[in-house]
Amino acid sequence: QVQLVESGGGLVQAGGSLRLSCAASGRTFSSSIVGWFRQAPGSEREFVASIRWSSGRTYYIDSVKGRFTISRDNAKSTVYLQMNSLKPEDTAVYYCATDLGLGYYGTWGQGTQVTVSS
Repeated sequence: QVQLVESGGGLVQAGGSLRLSCAASGRTFSSSIVGWFRQAPGSEREFVASIRWSSGRTYYIDSVKGRFTISRDNAKSTVYLQMNSLKPEDTAVYYCATDLGLGYYGTWGQGTQVTVSS
């Protein structure tokens, strides 16, 4: 059984930066895709970015390209989301999730709050 634990959220002014972490316990991310999602109040959860563990290939939604960077640390079984030039519209609860190689995001963390003030 794998568990995901996010950390790194907080309150930051517009233009600032935060780095979110998603640590896996119970097993490694090998053969998996790990994604970051976010959900703002009153909105549906949306995909933000993902990384394929084996190749390091990354994907981003257009609104975060050039500002957010997803990366991984094999030794720590941790995925990071570096968020720069934050905007108030980035305010949301951020979740990490993994497909464990199964093709769907079936394992989720508890979420971490990111609040960007204007």
